[in-house]
Amino acid sequence: MDDERKMLKKILTTVEENNRVVRNLQRSMRWGRFFSILYWVIILGAMFGAYYFAQPFIDQLREVYSGVPNLGGLFGN
Repeated sequence: MDDERKMLKKILTTVEENNRVVRNLQRSMRWGRFFSILYWVIILGAMFGAYYFAQPFIDQLREVYSGVPNLGGLFGN
């Protein structure tokens, strides 16, 4: 009877320790997922922001290059 009680207490402490470890793993996974999503939001936001701010320059270049005549005949092409 005494051995069974000791064994049950040992099992209980092991289960409680495993529960703490699993909860810590779950918490770490949640934070990891959160920071991964935040990382991609920042990356995509920076891309769209850069495009937004560069749009006037891109439009100016497009106008300049569309105004240049085709010089292919000048070089024998």
